[in-house]
Amino acid sequence: METFNQRSMNSIQAGRSHETFEDTALGLVSTQSFPAIVGTADMMLKSSGVHLVGYEKIGGGHCTAIVRGGIADVRLAVESGVQTAEQFGQLVSSLVIPRPYPNLEVVLPITNRLTQLMREGNYSRLSHQAIGLVETRGFPAMVGACDAMLKAADVHLAAYEKIGAGLCTAIIRGSVANVAVAVEAGMYEAERIGELNAVMVIPRPLDDMEQTLPLASCWIEERQPLKLPINIKEQVGEREMVGLPDLAQLPAKIQEELWNDE
Repeated sequence: METFNQRSMNSIQAGRSHETFEDTALGLVSTQSFPAIVGTADMMLKSSGVHLVGYEKIGGGHCTAIVRGGIADVRLAVESGVQTAEQFGQLVSSLVIPRPYPNLEVVLPITNRLTQLMREGNYSRLSHQAIGLVETRGFPAMVGACDAMLKAADVHLAAYEKIGAGLCTAIIRGSVANVAVAVEAGMYEAERIGELNAVMVIPRPLDDMEQTLPLASCWIEERQPLKLPINIKEQVGEREMVGLPDLAQLPAKIQEELWNDE
């Protein structure tokens, strides 16, 4: 009996998994710059109801944004991403895979990548702030751009990203106005020191963008557990007794009247 129930549950779960794959698709857009892929991913998220799984960096400056959602939503998101990447002059390739087989997702862990990137129990002090990215060819140029951006406006250096071919990207966070001023200052300093490759400003990043961008550990805070009093039951009992009269302190006449009524 137990074997039959287990087989039934397995068949039901397999059927649900098959239905899930039939209703979803994968979308991929590749560029030659990290700021370009972040701007492309931002447009893909805001153009349709898809989820950003993450980025795949294979070296040589090639970056790929991977989104997941319904087939129609993914097609629309990839189309918007391609147009955005072409405007940046950074498009490499794009792909839409309707109803991907489970084997593909087992070998390429693109389904649970978003879950792995999310930091459970932690949150960032820089969340919901505008994002600025300055990409240079050469590490000294990026460091100089970071210094110039921090001195030019009230922004915070969140992290930096390396994608190969000598390309480094500084990621800053702050208000939209401060990020715009800082990015401009970083551009001039990067060009003075070395080679500026790309820049990007994301005014209102969505949650998926927040969870997939790199972030230095110094900005991550652990959520503190809720501290409750140890004798909470005793305190609740005392509060329930507040306002009730003490029969021992009542006048004798009142007590006699109560006994007579009984």
